[in-house]
Amino acid sequence: MMQTGLFDWHERFEKLDKSGDPLIKLNEIVDWEIFRRPLEKIRDKERKSNAGAKPYDVVLMFKILII
Repeated sequence: MMQTGLFDWHERFEKLDKSGDPLIKLNEIVDWEIFRRPLEKIRDKERKSNAGAKPYDVVLMFKILII
């Protein structure tokens, strides 16, 4: 497997955009921010410590789980 070049990802995303990437269409159709408040209520808990990685954004995690 070859190492990716500096612009390889950019070119790949342009090809996906031109071919009608379904994820882009989904983001245009669905207003993901309407889910933020209920998701934050569900995840709302006090952290014991600030050590470790910060939690992912709730909307991003929701997208990952749904899609």
